[in-house]
Amino acid sequence: MNRCIERIFNGLVKENPTFVLMLGMCPTLAVTTSAINGIGMGLSTTAVLIMSNMLIAMLRKIIPDSVRMPAFIVVVASFVTIVDFLLEGFVPSLYDSLGLYIPLIVVNCIILGRAESYASKNPVLPSIFDGVGMGLGFTVGLTCIGIVRELIGAGQIFGMQVMPDSYVPFAIFVQAPGAFLVLACLVAIQNKVKKNLAKKGKEVPKSSGCADGCASCSSRGVCGGHLVEYASDKVADKNEAAENTAAADKKEQEGT
Repeated sequence: MNRCIERIFNGLVKENPTFVLMLGMCPTLAVTTSAINGIGMGLSTTAVLIMSNMLIAMLRKIIPDSVRMPAFIVVVASFVTIVDFLLEGFVPSLYDSLGLYIPLIVVNCIILGRAESYASKNPVLPSIFDGVGMGLGFTVGLTCIGIVRELIGAGQIFGMQVMPDSYVPFAIFVQAPGAFLVLACLVAIQNKVKKNLAKKGKEVPKSSGCADGCASCSSRGVCGGHLVEYASDKVADKNEAAENTAAADKKEQEGT
């Protein structure tokens, strides 16, 4: 089960398709004029991801390597067709908003990429959770972009007016240039947050005995051993620098 949870965390944070891997940019930039469109596209892709990952993982030992990509496309196209019919029948307004981008899920690089790199090489259950994680990560990315664009460009969130009547919307944010601006800003914010967290994680407390191992650490168990690894790396770098300096001095003495 830990492996399954790791796949969800991987899709949401570590390898988020929208903000980290930069995959599926066509629907990301085109349909996120509103938050509801982002959720609709994200959940549709999630459903296709889960079902296609499950079936491909089940058939991974049967599909020949020579025809694996055509087989993956057939599997994905089948589930996309089902989702397309369901949206048209039960959510016609969302179907009209997403338009051509629903059939284009067939060639979405997120789905084909997970089928090729993960589902075709792993068991069924982890593949399902991989689809859940990647799909939710894609949904969160599209929804965040849609919320920002809709809020600034129309003063609304999920179709509800949240800005005062005196607010003048910036129409550019619900147009094509706004999608690039919002995506760039959100990616920059995420990178900044991750960078700050990484710096904090590398700070070794003065009261800890990380250089001597977890047994001597006054706060052992808190860092999960990561500070020990970092301290060991620092010691190794220091020893390497000392060796390089000694070798240079010896060479200089031999030259004289």
